[in-house]
Amino acid sequence: MRNLFSNIKNFYLKNRLFAVLMINVLMFIIGYFFPLFFTLAQFMLAIVIALVLIDFLLLYRTGTRTVSAMRSVPEKLSNGDQNKILIYIKSFYTITLSIKVIDEVPVQFQIRDFYISTRLRPGEEKQFEYLLRPLERGVYTFGKLNMFVSCKIGFVSRRFVFDKDVSVPVYPSFMQLRKYEMLAISDKLTESGVKKIRKIGHQMEFDQIRDYVTGDDYRTVNWKATARKAKVMVNQYMDEKSQQVFSVIDMGRVMKMPFEGLSLLDYAINSTLVLSNIALMKHDKAGLITFSKDIHTVLPPLRDKIQVLKFLEVLYNQKTDFSEPDYEKLCIYIKRKISQRSLILLYTNFESFVSLERHIDYLKLIGRKHVLVVIFFRNTEIRKLQYTRAQSLEHIYINTVAEKADFEKRMIVKELMKHGIFSILTEPTNLTINTLNRYLEFKARGMF
Repeated sequence: MRNLFSNIKNFYLKNRLFAVLMINVLMFIIGYFFPLFFTLAQFMLAIVIALVLIDFLLLYRTGTRTVSAMRSVPEKLSNGDQNKILIYIKSFYTITLSIKVIDEVPVQFQIRDFYISTRLRPGEEKQFEYLLRPLERGVYTFGKLNMFVSCKIGFVSRRFVFDKDVSVPVYPSFMQLRKYEMLAISDKLTESGVKKIRKIGHQMEFDQIRDYVTGDDYRTVNWKATARKAKVMVNQYMDEKSQQVFSVIDMGRVMKMPFEGLSLLDYAINSTLVLSNIALMKHDKAGLITFSKDIHTVLPPLRDKIQVLKFLEVLYNQKTDFSEPDYEKLCIYIKRKISQRSLILLYTNFESFVSLERHIDYLKLIGRKHVLVVIFFRNTEIRKLQYTRAQSLEHIYINTVAEKADFEKRMIVKELMKHGIFSILTEPTNLTINTLNRYLEFKARGMF
C-alpha cells in the first residue's frame, strides 16, 4: 500500500497530454454540430487513454532497475568564487528517456528556475556541471535532487528523488588562497599583478663568516678574521625573518557595505587569509585581531604550518555587529600585548574626513611603535557618478557631491601620510593585490 502511494505521489501529467485533451474537448464541442467530429473525438479519447496507460506501464515497470543520480558537492565552498557542482545520472531502462533534472540549490542563491534537460539512451551515463558563487559565509543546505523521467510518448512523467538535504559550509575564499600560494611557490606573483620590489641594501642580521667568493661585496670583509686566516674572509648576513604581521579587521557597521554582492568585511577577510598565508611562506609570523566596540577575536602570531587552518576557522565565524569601532580599546590592547615592532594592516573604511578625525590620535599612537597601514575602500559607485554627464540641475548637484566625497577620500590619504601612517585606498576587487604589493615592498625594504 505504501509503495502504491509512493508511485502515485511521484506520478505527473505533462503539458503534452493537456494540449491533446484540449484539442479533444474542442472536437467534442464541434461534434455537437457535426456528428462526424463527435465520433472522431471518441476514437481520439480512447487512443489517448491507451497511450497514457502504455506510458505509465513503461515508466513504472517493477522488478527492474530504473535510473540513478548523484550530486557531487565539495566539502566546503569558497566565498566569492565560482564553485563547481557536478551531477551524475545514469539510465537502466531499456528505452530512450527524456530527462529533466531539477536541483534544489540553497535558498541563499534565490534560484528558482534551475533545471537540466537531456536524453538518455539505454544504459547511458552522463555528467553535468554548474557553478555557484556564494556571497556570504555560513552553512548552505542543498535540498532534493529531482529527476523527472518520461519516454517518447511524453504524456506522463515519473519523479525520482536523490541526495536529500546536504549541508555545506561556505568558508572565506580558499580558492584565492591557493591561487596566490601557487603563484608564490612558482615565483610568478608578478604575472598576477603583484609588483616585484627591488631590495634596497641588505639586512644586518649576522649569519656566519665564510671564505671570500668572487662577486662578494667588499664592504662585508671581516678584516680580523682575514688577518687570522691569512686569506680573505667575509661576513654573511641573512634576511630578517620571523617578523610579526598582524591583520586587524574592523567589524563595525561601516564594513557591512556591499560591493558586487560581497560585503567589505568579506573582501577584508579574503585578503587577510591570502596575505597571512604569503607571510608564513616568507617566514614571518601571522596574527589576527578583530574588533568593533570590543576586541572580538585574537589569534597570536605564529609560524606553525596549521596557522592558516586556524585563520580559516576563525575568519569563518566573523560577523559585523553594526556598532561603532572603539579605536581607544584597540590602541590600548596593541600597546599592552604587542611589544615587538610589527606590521599592522588595519582593514577599515572611512567615508568622510570627519570620521578619520575622530580616530586619528589613536592611529598616531599605534604608528609610533609599529608600521601601521590603514586600508580603506574607494566608493566605486560615487566614482561612476562623477563621470556621468549631467543632464539637469539635479545631476549637476549629484556630480558635485560625488566629487566632494571622492576628494575627501584623497584627503584622508594625505592626512595619514602627514602623520607618518601608511595607507592603501583601493577598490574592493583590487584589495588583495594592493595589500600584497605593500607587504612585499615593506618586506624588501626591511621596514619592520
